[in-house]
Amino acid sequence: MWDIHEKYDKTQKPASREEYLKLCDAEFRAGFRAFFYDEFLNKVCLGCVDLPALLDEADCLLGLWRERGISETDHDFAFAKSLTMAAKDKEAETPLKSVFMAPYVIEKKPVTPEAREAVMRVIHERRSVRAFHDKDIPDELLAKILAAGLNAAHSRNLQSIRFILANENHEPWVFRGIDIPPGHHHIAVLQDDRCYQASEEKDQMQRIIDAGAATECMLLALHAYGVDGAWLTYNDEEQFPRLREKFAIPDYMRIVDLIELGWGCQTPFPPQRPAVEERVVVRV
Repeated sequence: MWDIHEKYDKTQKPASREEYLKLCDAEFRAGFRAFFYDEFLNKVCLGCVDLPALLDEADCLLGLWRERGISETDHDFAFAKSLTMAAKDKEAETPLKSVFMAPYVIEKKPVTPEAREAVMRVIHERRSVRAFHDKDIPDELLAKILAAGLNAAHSRNLQSIRFILANENHEPWVFRGIDIPPGHHHIAVLQDDRCYQASEEKDQMQRIIDAGAATECMLLALHAYGVDGAWLTYNDEEQFPRLREKFAIPDYMRIVDLIELGWGCQTPFPPQRPAVEERVVVRV
């Protein structure tokens, strides 16, 4: 399970144009995003004192994008180009107030008390359900659940999350596990480890956190839409290789965890939780 991590942990962030050109598209795009969404954006917001050097690197990466022949209408390129032009805009009070960033300005709307209560109710009332009716979830609803996972927090916006989405009636018993029968639908959460190769983010724990954040967001989304499911975190020595072989998953894709989901036919008792004050170890 960890051999892929060990291989990528030994790699270094590309340091030259030639090294960037040797990367596959997945690695290059991940490094591109890590620079513009994390390093460049943060330093521009904080008023980087070495802005010329940062702009040189930004221009270089934009040029490499064009040289690789990737579409300039891509959302990542459009954002990076706008941010670079904003950083060069001498008429703007700050780069983020530049006219070039206007398309990305979102008005922060206040959350109503009703919306806050709804969010907290989803968090507190979600339950793990492991028995389901033989009834399909509409594709548009499945897409909304997956979108929740893709919008989870992710280190340096590397966007490593991938999915296997399967219907039990189409692939019967392929997702059988250690101790429970398969659900009606299955989501396997994968990570494209190539996304970490072009980044300075090598920590194994961070990758697990990235996948966990995506899974939790999907669990909350499916409960919000009235769907039931369970998060399966065991590392089945038979199941994961079976999925990899069945769906021809390449070595650079790591299967992290699973969600079994469908229209539930059981209502589990709510698990008892301790009071907050019982679990605060330090308060200063």
